[in-house]
Amino acid sequence: MRKQRISYVDPNQVSDAKMKKEFERCRDRGTPRPESQAIRAHAPATFWSFANTWQTVFHEGVCDHTIKELCRVYVSQSVKCEYCGNQRSIQSRQKGLVEDDYFDLLNFEKSTRYNESQKAALRYTEAIIWDLETNDILWENLYKYYGEDEIVELGYFVAITMGQQRWLKTLNIDHHKVLVGTDASMMPGAETPTAWEDHQKSSDYWAKKSHPNLKQ
Repeated sequence: MRKQRISYVDPNQVSDAKMKKEFERCRDRGTPRPESQAIRAHAPATFWSFANTWQTVFHEGVCDHTIKELCRVYVSQSVKCEYCGNQRSIQSRQKGLVEDDYFDLLNFEKSTRYNESQKAALRYTEAIIWDLETNDILWENLYKYYGEDEIVELGYFVAITMGQQRWLKTLNIDHHKVLVGTDASMMPGAETPTAWEDHQKSSDYWAKKSHPNLKQ
């Protein structure tokens, strides 16, 4: 087991009523789940900076939430943040995303699962994550489906989630460690500590796969 590098703040010991309420939201709705916020809670300003930005840019905002959710998990699968990549937005599920929509993200260009607007957003995300050179074709295609407000929001969101995911991966945090018993926003098959361990051992576990942009 990888060693966790920063301790969790115990939500039950938090005295600030507003912060307690946010932990309750994490417990009930997830994305973010309690563990990551229990790290940020060491620095309350950081806790609220992330919570407020995540609410206004990810859960709300002008760009379709399901697009941002697909791009978020594309980032997870690219940087191999297992903590983030095994979460599913409850809001996206309510808006029609199903589990199979997450399985082919690293192969989105060749996949028939994604429509052209989704692929345009994923190409944009790919370029940001992998520092790829962009051309007129990418931008013209992006503008075909999205306004400048959506393009700005999506790019900002991808940058935030990429940095956060790389950081959380460095810390080796894990699920089912804070407010144990909540399965909020966990992907199917990882809702309990035992199921989560079995899921990671599976031969087809997504984190065992290599990204196409990585040299073999």
